[in-house]
Amino acid sequence: MTRVPPKKPGTSRPMHRYFLNLLNRSQRLFITLIKVMLPVMIIVRIADEFGAVAFTSDLLSPVMSLIGLPPEAGLIWATCALVSIYGAVGAFIGLSAHLDMTAAQLSALCAMMLFAHGLPVEQAIVKRAGASFVATTALRLGTAVFYAALVTWISDTTGWLSEPVDFSWMAGGETVIAATGLEGWIDWTIQTVKSLVVSFAVIVGLLVLLDILEKTGITDRITRGMMPILRVSGLSRDVAPVTTIGVLLGLTYGGALIIDEARKKNFPPRTLFLSLSWLSLSHSLIEDTAIMLALGADIWVVLVGRVILTLLIIAALARLTLRWQREPEQLATDSASS
Repeated sequence: MTRVPPKKPGTSRPMHRYFLNLLNRSQRLFITLIKVMLPVMIIVRIADEFGAVAFTSDLLSPVMSLIGLPPEAGLIWATCALVSIYGAVGAFIGLSAHLDMTAAQLSALCAMMLFAHGLPVEQAIVKRAGASFVATTALRLGTAVFYAALVTWISDTTGWLSEPVDFSWMAGGETVIAATGLEGWIDWTIQTVKSLVVSFAVIVGLLVLLDILEKTGITDRITRGMMPILRVSGLSRDVAPVTTIGVLLGLTYGGALIIDEARKKNFPPRTLFLSLSWLSLSHSLIEDTAIMLALGADIWVVLVGRVILTLLIIAALARLTLRWQREPEQLATDSASS
């Protein structure tokens, strides 16, 4: 009879310790996000209940006309900027019977939504991760308006994407009107709890994924693969892995991971600003872009052009911040030598 060797004591302890550590890290990140997200979500919900989104859309209508978009685009973008992309999709469906847009206008509006959405929650996370709320919010809004104006101008000049868009497939469906009052708060609470549960599960999964990537050496390969882009943009290789996660999956998760990494590695302010600016402009390239493509947007506008513009902006910011960083150092050196 074959004798089974006795199990060595303590062989399961490393795995047990890993899971305990994983749970602690996930719980810490989740609590950090909850402290930032939940109060802002409640404030936005209250503001929406009192008509803040509609009021903001009225303010945005002149801006929409200046960049070549119809007035209805103001309501859609206001909903997107203050609430979420999914809220904006609901606004799209509700206004579909009244929309008259070309493919370029639709793509420009979708690009604006991708650049600037869910600002109260996402930019609160950016601030918690270590970058300026005001600066990154202004960067997202300014880039959104500039890019939309550029797309519509190119279309008007060249005729590119000038064909009208048929929204009848949206209008043909049943329009869902968001509930208000007590019923609206109940629906909002249920959806919020669901989203928070999903967020915790995603955080756990991302931490496990990052650990696997690091242990297998894939993190180093990803970093080496990103180095040409990093050299152009000026972004530090230390934040490349977590920035990549955020770019692909979303600012909420990328921001949470940067918060965790910043605690461990004490990143300088410039590194955090550049990484979080990149995430603010281009994140969730998979899910969010797919939603815009489903609405009928052009992939060259909402994905390729958006990423190229982001790279150019981050490269410019890297050079500007490096110059600002060097000037005080040079003054201190000159003062010391004199």
